Amino acid sequence: MTTPDLLGGLSPRPNPTLTPTTPVTALTPPVPSTAAVPAEAPPEVPAEVRAEVPAQPVSPATAPESPSLIPPPAGGFTPEAARADVPALHRTVNGHPLVWLDNAATTQKPRQVIEMLGTYYSAANSNIHRGAHTMAREATEAYEAGRAAVADFLGAPSPDSVVFVRGTTEAVNLVAQSWGRAHVGPGDDILVPVLEHHSDIVPWQQLAAERRARVVPVPLTPEGTIDQDTFADLLSYRTQLVAISHASNVLGTISPVREMTALAHRYGAKVLVDGAQAVAHLPVDVTELDADFYAFSGHKIFGPTGIGALYAKPEVLETMRPWQGGGNMIEDVTFARTAFAPVPHRFEAGTGHIGGVVGLLSALNWLSGFDREAVAAYETALTEYAHQALGTVPGLELIGPAAQKVGVLTFTLAGCTPEETAAWLDNDGIAVRAGHHCAQPALRHYNLESATRASLALYNTKEDLDQLTTSLLRLQDQQPTA
Repeated sequence: MTTPDLLGGLSPRPNPTLTPTTPVTALTPPVPSTAAVPAEAPPEVPAEVRAEVPAQPVSPATAPESPSLIPPPAGGFTPEAARADVPALHRTVNGHPLVWLDNAATTQKPRQVIEMLGTYYSAANSNIHRGAHTMAREATEAYEAGRAAVADFLGAPSPDSVVFVRGTTEAVNLVAQSWGRAHVGPGDDILVPVLEHHSDIVPWQQLAAERRARVVPVPLTPEGTIDQDTFADLLSYRTQLVAISHASNVLGTISPVREMTALAHRYGAKVLVDGAQAVAHLPVDVTELDADFYAFSGHKIFGPTGIGALYAKPEVLETMRPWQGGGNMIEDVTFARTAFAPVPHRFEAGTGHIGGVVGLLSALNWLSGFDREAVAAYETALTEYAHQALGTVPGLELIGPAAQKVGVLTFTLAGCTPEETAAWLDNDGIAVRAGHHCAQPALRHYNLESATRASLALYNTKEDLDQLTTSLLRLQDQQPTA
């Protein structure tokens, strides 16, 4: 996949996995110099936790000289190839090199994305569609190339099955208001597992209240997985929709989406998958999953904020009426009637986040340049190492020990509130998140109102986790003895 030739510039390293239907050439603007940040030796962690994760060298102190992504080794992956492209990972915080472990909230951006945004706004900014001038044509080509890239990335059958939205939250609301109002009625059920993010609970509650339907919670097991037996029992011909997280933002649990979807379809129910926490970590094929809807947010997959995508099966999308009205989503308007544009444009009222789509295209191109299977295997090993390392901290309790999970590590620490723990870590340059993580029902399953969360991405290393563990051990040393 390549980005459009906005300025007639140079092409970045080609990506064989993303091939849009619109032939475009690419541009990568000149690479600015990056200030060197002194690297510090990582602190020691007890030797018994140094398990099966391959040792990684200390992150490079400066950006690479080459303007292209450092190619990963044949058949493998190293996080240094990713770290070298991400400027924020080379800064200091409170006098320490930054350790970014807040990836479930947002990921840091590679320079390719940052520079492409600058290129778009400085030299190719224009509104899209219907413009007769060159820059309008270039911006439109970039925007639609982004749609094709998302379709390819998700394994969707056509770019026309992809709708651009502000993020996963807007995607869920779009489905609730457009599809839900037409198909959910009095006495119908919407099944929502307890592990869901608030954005996959509240819109269904609002719809259910309006349509006199029910939101039925699906309980969790002690390990933080969806109780599959209860799920099967709760399904019925009253079930109109099942909403599932592909991966939980607070427990990390990877749900058996394909199996749950197949079971729901037996009852004629549609399935919406919240993929916000999965797409950066797992290869996704919506055709294989057979999901009716799949949503994700760009900022959680190394792209800009304010942009995301909703995939919907073409036959389902065709039945949906627009949610918002205005420009860009119409064919013809009179005071007697309005004819709507074909899908997906009828769902994109007004001027979209064009720069966000260009940035998302660049992010997908960057991520797909790595061996995704190797990335997933690396992150799995890194997560196992994290569990072992954090297990050496007295009084630390990890929440949700599911066997299949992404690198989300939510925990409590005896004697410290989550906010105190996060503030201590921040003093050491370690960024984590504290609070309810917009998943209060999931935390309350463990009788908690808040917790601390460290979350991983492909650019994190064993050294990051060593620093996290050592800082927590120092914090515990500060606690008064009983």
